[in-house]
Amino acid sequence: MDHQSQSPSPPYDLVILGASGFTGKYVVREALKFLNIPSCPLKSLALAGRNPTKLTQALNWASHPSTSPPIPILKADTTDPSSIRHLCTQTKLILNCVGPFRLYGEPVVAACAQSGCDYLDICGEPEFMERMEMKFHENAMETGSLVVSACGFDSVPAELGWMFNSRQWVSPAVPNQIEAYLSLESEKRIVGNFGTYESAILGVSNAEKLQELRRSRPKRAKPVIPGPFPPKGPPIEHPKEIDLWAVKLPSADSIVVRRTLATLTENPQGLPGVNESAEHIKKREAFWSMMKPAHFGVKLASKTLSGVIRFITVGVFMGLLGGNAIGRWLLFKFPSFFSLGWFTKKGPSEDEVRSATFKMWFVGRGFSDGNQVSQANMKPDMEIVTRLMGPEIGYLTTPIILVQCALILLSERDNLPKGGVFPPGIVFGPTDLQERLQQKGISFDVISKKALPA
Repeated sequence: MDHQSQSPSPPYDLVILGASGFTGKYVVREALKFLNIPSCPLKSLALAGRNPTKLTQALNWASHPSTSPPIPILKADTTDPSSIRHLCTQTKLILNCVGPFRLYGEPVVAACAQSGCDYLDICGEPEFMERMEMKFHENAMETGSLVVSACGFDSVPAELGWMFNSRQWVSPAVPNQIEAYLSLESEKRIVGNFGTYESAILGVSNAEKLQELRRSRPKRAKPVIPGPFPPKGPPIEHPKEIDLWAVKLPSADSIVVRRTLATLTENPQGLPGVNESAEHIKKREAFWSMMKPAHFGVKLASKTLSGVIRFITVGVFMGLLGGNAIGRWLLFKFPSFFSLGWFTKKGPSEDEVRSATFKMWFVGRGFSDGNQVSQANMKPDMEIVTRLMGPEIGYLTTPIILVQCALILLSERDNLPKGGVFPPGIVFGPTDLQERLQQKGISFDVISKKALPA
């Protein structure tokens, strides 16, 4: 079906799919704050999922203590592609909260790419994102469907965070490497989202498939990064700048950032909007001209060495057991045991969510004068440390980011690419997403700039 056969203007601006899930109901709560606000583009909203009763309960929960607004409840099931195709004709944009995405995501992306409906999700699964790009990018470009995964804590803080650090390197200075350190903090215990745990285990068990997928695709353009490749540090490190213990985190973040960097290498001025204003073209080109590529990685950090040992232990359990069916059954059956109490099936309480926060440090190392960098073994002589901070990652920061991406998409659709499957950085980088997140309590700060000893 092409754009012509889609109804001229669908009845809803936005449909939240999977609105009764753990994260979904927090997304509903966040979206309701912007519904029918005069300055806001969100005038009509519907909730969709398999179980209308649960959707109604989620709406009541999200509206509390007010009474629920009259929001339509639509029945849609990812195992019934025709119900998803019908959903696409009813809305401009679908926010997909139904994970794990490798199990339930593809029918939704397929229906959006075929119908021209826009799509955002909160996926943190590299294989799903790369497979969707391979399968549906061309189709989405034709129909004008903008498909952007990872519009939650995975991976917008990483994307905006490295861009923020990169912009602090004022010419002739250039970064060589930007390392992100994620520290989760709480006065109570930190409890993760069970869906995240499930996705991580399925990621481990399908690691081979991701490698196969990559081998089957043409190599993407690689950015030119000044200076030698950074040395491989110790498995556990204790960087003085941030005084935390850290271990490498095999997260989606670095993969998503690399995809944005590859797209930027192929399109140095970013992606043109479908019907862009002259003002936005100037803004977009200026934004990307300030961006300097760097090697990027993510580490999970803790105030104590024992915290890092805990991370490693959970990783070892997942690695050892995730590769076979019996092991996966054990991991899913006893999440609290194998994750050392981080993940439970019932999820965190409201108090636990409220008391949790995150800090994400970005330690950039590079050269004070990019023109002097010989490819030899020149060592970085400059360091810039920046930081992002915000509320709990899964239930507060993720809905804030997803809803702000949706509002930008609804209000500035002409300035965004016509269609295609993209990571969030390349689409939302030149918009005012960073300012919007700052207004919602996610802060961006420059911590230090200094010369490194020779």
